[in-house]
Amino acid sequence: QVQLVESGGGLVQPGGSLRLSCAASGRIFRINRMGWYRQAPGKERELVATVTSGGTTNYADSVKGRFRISRDNEKNTVHLQMNSLKPEDTAVYYCNVGVNVIPTLSYEEVWGQGTLVTVSS
Repeated sequence: QVQLVESGGGLVQPGGSLRLSCAASGRIFRINRMGWYRQAPGKERELVATVTSGGTTNYADSVKGRFRISRDNEKNTVHLQMNSLKPEDTAVYYCNVGVNVIPTLSYEEVWGQGTLVTVSS
């Protein structure tokens, strides 16, 4: 009953930047933690960054200092600003949210469809 729509992926050169966005919609009472994960070809999906409802952020060591996660609670949207991109950042990026749904207020984990980020010359 909750959907995530991701956007902002694409092809960039090493050192370039991209901004990913993820908008949640549906029977949402409250969104708790929001985050981004990525999966490269032949690799396991890994955590990139998360942000709590209170604004506390957490980043994978590989992206610290380069990526910034933020959220707009009024728009039910989370962003991932990716700077100084490297070829090893190439992956499908998935949005993930923990949400309390209407009307039961039960908690659900929801995944987006994924957006492809390719970092290449």
